[in-house]
Amino acid sequence: MHILIIGAGAVGSFIGARLALAGSRVTLVGRSALVEVARRTGIRLVEPEGKRQTLPLPAFTTLAEAFAASQVDLAILTVKAFDTAAVIDELRAAVSEPPPLLSLQNGVGNEESLAQAFGPDRIIAGAIDTPLSLGEQGVVRAHRARYRAGLAPVGPSAPVAETAALLGAAGLSVDRFDDYRRLKWSKLLLNLPANAACAILDWTPAQVMSNRGTAQLEARAWQESFRVMDALRIRPVRLAAYPLPLLAPLVPVLPASWLARGLAATVSGGRGSKMPSLHVALSTGKRSEVPWLNGAVAKAGAKAGILTPVNDVLTAVLTALTTAPDDRNVWRNQPERLAHMLR
Repeated sequence: MHILIIGAGAVGSFIGARLALAGSRVTLVGRSALVEVARRTGIRLVEPEGKRQTLPLPAFTTLAEAFAASQVDLAILTVKAFDTAAVIDELRAAVSEPPPLLSLQNGVGNEESLAQAFGPDRIIAGAIDTPLSLGEQGVVRAHRARYRAGLAPVGPSAPVAETAALLGAAGLSVDRFDDYRRLKWSKLLLNLPANAACAILDWTPAQVMSNRGTAQLEARAWQESFRVMDALRIRPVRLAAYPLPLLAPLVPVLPASWLARGLAATVSGGRGSKMPSLHVALSTGKRSEVPWLNGAVAKAGAKAGILTPVNDVLTAVLTALTTAPDDRNVWRNQPERLAHMLR
């Protein structure tokens, strides 16, 4: 199979490298600097057990070039959620009938946009559990030797079995689910803790979760998310080692102080000082995915009549900071400001 990776950042480079090392034919579409490195030396994958190097890979800066060069059997989208609309437009211009599309994007709403554009039977929802980072161009680091993916069809005829076999051959353990909404909302639950608050306060996840006030805010944001999912009748699924189905009836009713302690142990052990995605985006002047994370909870809560004050505030403050970066000093190391907005 010929696999096209659309958005060769950390996730795209990791998946592309694993597929290429397993013998798949892989082409990348990404920024010009990454394209140059991929063509010259390939992607260097740094795994916990040692480094791996792929061979030089075909790479392009536009989808039109990629589709003109060769037929594509599967396209894997790893772009940020705010780029989904642009990718849809570019796909429409590049090819009359796109191949099946696997979305390995964070947040809620990408699959719905893709399905509306190209039909649900072409769309596969996916999530991976491996923490990754992209340093110098062409070098992607996996921070944990646990390569696991979840897949679910958006339409009943979406080729999930073939895609699962492909990822399995590349060394990923694949869990298949029937309901893509359950998969993507469950991944959202894992993305939320100590993410937006880290960006706003310029704190590490460990700092956020060791502060009593901010840890309880994170607990409340998580409780809101579970309540919204319950109102939407979306039951969480078990992802990797996280027993989200068992937690679903407990999280909304636990005292926030108790839940904060449990979240602190999980977040600090899993991420500690590694800065989350929303902080990285804000600190580098990029757009934020917060509307598809905390914002998705707030939007769905408003429609379902569920109050989501913590997610509302986190979304509003972080969105404002992306358009007024000079205000970061006003929020840096100021957890009391967040608490004050929620009184």
